Amino acid sequence: MTTSTEGAAPARSAKVTGALTRFRVAAYVTGLGLLALCVTLVIEYGFDNATPAAVYSPIHGVLYMIYLVLTIDLAIKTRWSIKSTVLVLLAGCIPFVSFLVERRVSHRVPAGRDIF
Repeated sequence: MTTSTEGAAPARSAKVTGALTRFRVAAYVTGLGLLALCVTLVIEYGFDNATPAAVYSPIHGVLYMIYLVLTIDLAIKTRWSIKSTVLVLLAGCIPFVSFLVERRVSHRVPAGRDIF
C-alpha cells in the first residue's frame, strides 16, 4: 500500500496562510488598541479624568488576549522557536512594535525563514 503526500503541502500552506492573515489583523488591531490605551492614560493622568481608561482598559485586555491566542496558533503551525514566539508575544506590549514585528513576520513566514 502506498501513501500519497501530494495534498499535504498545499493543506499545510493554506493553514499557515490563514493563520498568518489572522495574525496580521490581530497585530494591527492590537497596535492601534495600544496607542488608544496610551491616549486614555494621558487623559487619565494629564487631565484627571479616569473614565476613558476605566472603560477602554478591559477592551484592550481582551484584544491583547486575542492577539496572544492567534500568535500562538501561528507559532505552532510554523514551528517557531520559543524565543521567537515570546518576542512576538511581547511585541504587543510596546507601542508601535507590533507594527514592526507584523511586517517582519509577514515577510519571513511565507519565505520559510526564521523570525529572529
